[in-house]
Amino acid sequence: MAWYRNTYQCEECGTGWDDEWSCCCDDECPSCGASDFSPVESEDLSVYVDRTDDGDYEIYYSPAEAGHEPDYQLLATTYSKNLSVFLRELALELSKPA
Repeated sequence: MAWYRNTYQCEECGTGWDDEWSCCCDDECPSCGASDFSPVESEDLSVYVDRTDDGDYEIYYSPAEAGHEPDYQLLATTYSKNLSVFLRELALELSKPA
């Protein structure tokens, strides 16, 4: 399932906050309760690449069937940076619903 970190800014009281969710949805200000704020920025967290102590690249993704948490799973491990970039793009496709 796709996973995002959304950044919001309240137009009423000026509070800024982040929230992680499976979509780029509107949110309510945690300070004043004003609602229907769209994200001013969204970062796709559906896939990440981790560098191991051995120098390998581990590619993790949140599968399409994940629930309300990303449930990251290891897709592959490679020593090649170029291959890790390709596998990251493949993993992004795997995180999308069918």
